[in-house]
This record gives sequence, structure tokens and C-alpha cells, in this order.
Amino acid sequence: MEKILEVKNLKVSYHTYAGEVQSVRGVSFTAREGETLAIVGESGCGKSVTAKTIMGLIATPPGEIKAESSILFEGKDILKQSEKEWQAYRGAKCSMIFQDALASLNPTMTIGKQILENITNHFKMPHRDAEKKAVEMLELVGIPDAVRAMRKYPHELSGGMRQRVMIAIALSGDPKLLIADEPTTALDVTIQAQIMDLMQDIQKKFGTTIILITHDLGVVADVADRIVVMYAGRIMEKGSCDEIFYGHRHPYTWALLNAAPSLDLKKKQKLMSIEGMPPDLIDPPKGCPFAARCPYCMNACVECFPPEYTLEEGHKVSCWLYHPDSGYQDIEFGREAEI
Repeated sequence: MEKILEVKNLKVSYHTYAGEVQSVRGVSFTAREGETLAIVGESGCGKSVTAKTIMGLIATPPGEIKAESSILFEGKDILKQSEKEWQAYRGAKCSMIFQDALASLNPTMTIGKQILENITNHFKMPHRDAEKKAVEMLELVGIPDAVRAMRKYPHELSGGMRQRVMIAIALSGDPKLLIADEPTTALDVTIQAQIMDLMQDIQKKFGTTIILITHDLGVVADVADRIVVMYAGRIMEKGSCDEIFYGHRHPYTWALLNAAPSLDLKKKQKLMSIEGMPPDLIDPPKGCPFAARCPYCMNACVECFPPEYTLEEGHKVSCWLYHPDSGYQDIEFGREAEI
């Protein structure tokens, strides 16, 4: 599969009264045509900032995208686009589904008008044809009685229906890349499953590339082709879904997976948690950001951020444990570390 998106050394900061918050610190990854790439990590790790940068939604100021950053979409660096080019890019080439559908939809406009707005922005067609396409998009995402639903306002729909409308709006411009930022956060598990099934069906039908932003590893387990694990604005590990779930090699990935509740838990058994707090990104550590919380921390981890080691084709990890001279390349997580 060809690369449709290539993010290289992305660095994004926000300038505040307290100082410069380094939200994203040298992130690099690729997304291929027709695949689902999941970006996972704790809240505040830079997932959503990365997504908004790809969409060109970083307000400057207070935001700043560093000069050494580049984002290639179909080979073109979109960070150098003019505002007119950004307008043609958003919605038509790349669309985004936001976390809170109720906050993202305009409460004063019917959902039909909001879908039509995106269609008419990118396609020149008679109003009747645009309305027909809008109805087709609502039917595609499973909205019952789509013609009648066109006249409804966002508050008249349930949370699951509003999220379907958001997906319909995002798809109405026929984008090649769809970014879903926590699309199931406010929904119950049954509706979550329906939304994820819907996104998979749409991907199969149109061949859309999906970047799924989430902190819930359970959501990505059945849908992601590849996973990027972020922490404190950096990438800790990336690989295929099987490599991350069953062959993970970074202590943070291991801790993140173990912090998720399991059906195997015994009665009154305590849930595992990651001790400590994420670092302050106004003054981030010069070494590995997970060092202070890592049971496998070495002196090198505190002094310098590790390079990216390739374990297998496509499976990469940034951890000093895999330095050729560390002697811990075959360490088994979960056992007492003798480091």
C-alpha cells in the first residue's frame, strides 16, 4: 500500500503565561492507503494536537508549529499551503470527526443544512442534487427516515445519531483521509460497537484511510491495522496490532495494557495502575519522559532520549533496553527487573 500521509519530526508548542508547553515533540509516522492507523496514549500525550495539526486547525498564536516539522499528504507538504489551499484540503481531501458531536454541530442549523454546507463548499452541483447527496450520506451512516431527519436539529437526536451525522458530514466531501478523534468517548459500549462497525464498513466501501485517536485500547483491538503509542508528546512504540498487543516491547505499552480491566480479574483483586504522573511539558525531561514512572529505568534513560530501534519490519520502539550493549533486549515485562 502506498503512503498517503507522512508526518516527519512534528513539533507543536503552545505559548502560555506560564511558559512554552511542548505538546508534540518530534513525532514521525506514516499512514497508508486504505488502512486504519490508531494513535493511543494517556490524556495530554499530544494525540489530538497531532490530529488538529494534520487538519490545519492549530491557531497561531498561541500555537506554534516548529519550522523543522513537515506533513506530506500525497507527497505535498501541507504545512506550506496557503489559506485557500487549506480550505480546499479540509473536508475534500481530509476530514475529521470530533469528540463531542453536540459541541461540534451548530445548534441553530438543521443537520441537513450542515451537510449541504460541506457538499456545496467542495462540489459544484444544482441544489436538488446536493440535497439528494446529503440524504444518501445520512442513509449511508444508518440514519432512519433520512429525508425527515434532514429537517431536525442536533438536540433532537440521540448521542449515537449525532455521531452518525458527524460521520456523514465528514464523508460528504469524499475525503481520502478520515481522522476520528475519540469518536466513541461519550457513548455507551453498545453504540460504540455500532459506530466502529460503521466506520469499518465505510472504509471497505470507499477505501478511506482512517486515523483513529483514542485512549481506549479496547476500541482499537479489532479495527486497527497499525498502532502508534504516544506519551508526553513523543512516540514510544509503533507496530502492527498484533505486535503491540501480543509482542509489545516498551515498558509504557506494557503498563498501558495492564492498566486496562480484564475479565480474568479475581474477586477483590486490585486493578493495576501506572504509578506517578506524566511530566510537565513546560519543562519536559531531557531523557525518556516515562523514566520517572518506569520500573526498568536505567541511568541512560534519565540523561538522554533513546533512539528508535527497529525490532522487526515496521515494529519500532524508543527504549534504551534495546541498545546492543544493554544486555536486556530479551527482558520479560512483569517480572522483577534486576537493573
